[in-house]
Amino acid sequence: MASSAQHRTHHQRGLNIGQVMGGSVTPLNVMSRRWFLQAGCAGLGALGLASGMQAAPVAPHGDKKAVILFWLSGGPSHLDMWDPKPDAPAEIRGPFGTIPTKLPGVRFSEHLPLQASIADKLSIIRSVDCSASNHTPITMQAGNPLARRTDNGKDGDGYPSMGSVVAKFRGPNDPDMPAFVGLAPSWKADVWESGHMGSTYAPVDGANLAGKFALPEGVALSRLQDRAGLRQEFDRLRRDLDLSQTLARSDQYTKQAYEMVVSGKVEKAFKIDEEPASLRGAYGRESIGEKGLMARRLVEAGVSFVLVSGRWGYFDHHGDTVPPWGGIEKGLKPILPTVDKVMHALILDLDQRGLLDSTLVLMMGEFGRSPVMTADAGRNHWTNVMSMLAAGGGLRHGQTVGSTDSRGYGVKDGIVRPQDLAATVFRHCGVDLSSQWVNTQGRPTSVIVEGGRPIPELV
Repeated sequence: MASSAQHRTHHQRGLNIGQVMGGSVTPLNVMSRRWFLQAGCAGLGALGLASGMQAAPVAPHGDKKAVILFWLSGGPSHLDMWDPKPDAPAEIRGPFGTIPTKLPGVRFSEHLPLQASIADKLSIIRSVDCSASNHTPITMQAGNPLARRTDNGKDGDGYPSMGSVVAKFRGPNDPDMPAFVGLAPSWKADVWESGHMGSTYAPVDGANLAGKFALPEGVALSRLQDRAGLRQEFDRLRRDLDLSQTLARSDQYTKQAYEMVVSGKVEKAFKIDEEPASLRGAYGRESIGEKGLMARRLVEAGVSFVLVSGRWGYFDHHGDTVPPWGGIEKGLKPILPTVDKVMHALILDLDQRGLLDSTLVLMMGEFGRSPVMTADAGRNHWTNVMSMLAAGGGLRHGQTVGSTDSRGYGVKDGIVRPQDLAATVFRHCGVDLSSQWVNTQGRPTSVIVEGGRPIPELV
């Protein structure tokens, strides 16, 4: 186990929600020559906007399949959330009581009453094999046991995240939106990107989208819609610069950025203050609640895959004297209401808007926590098994999937592997499970590895 000093170093704090949701940003000056150069040659690359757009398909008209993945960074305790063991000894049972759910015989932690009230709309997957996972998002966000943390400069072995696969083979649900957006305070620690599939399919950082595509003050939309003027700007650029492949690509990026500005869809999607105060309160005003509501707005606007992380590492509860997150009672208990609220609010909100069947919602972390409590009132990393939630997506819910033994040490039945999760996500998104991408060595690489198949209980 790492020392307290090592643990503090490993878990540095990330950006706050104000930074992630936009804050003070400068709109692109869309009517200047500098803007064409900025957006085409450098700007969109810096924003990550080429990813999920350039060379990607657009989903079939009217097909709005999407995924929202809540990443509970640090490793949420299955025993203290969705797989309690009320009859186990105290050192395993932990400090929390349990409550009944909408499903007969299924109990949750006493601190998840809202999720318990909609358990008939959830699948509680208690048998996730996370033995290949480590203290990073790599394995589980890739849905791939071959994608691992190695600490040798080759983490992930080039395999992409599930969101990047969706970006490549499905694309966005609206051509004016990116396919894959991340809402996370610590990008490197909480978001697995596209690996060797290439930056084209990497997630767009939501912090770099919010506020960047508003029309500059004093610029009327009618001026932007002068396509002849737009062509003249490109002609001038071509006279001034070499007609290299880079410029040709920048023209395409610039046109895409132009369309994004004119449509106003990106800018509108990030205007969370348009939502009623009551709904914002239902989601929660904390980081994960605000991002959960933003995720719904992005999916509604045409994004296919949204990754949400509240804070970096905040489910890593080793003990009360291990900073910064503490133990189960002092560290986990205060944040459980936030994930309880956001999942409950999102499911009901999507359902009311007619989006629940088309949107697959997942909530998980990188692994579970050790069954035996530490002497410091916490739990250590546990890669034998973890629990997660699934909802929506037109799948079968109102059930538990798999189980653990009486003490939560390991999978008893119904094992669900990372590749099974990926197959479930891709099937929902209309990605052919036999699809392949070409890695940097020119080798065709399957999007599903190790015999992955959609989780039978869900499909």
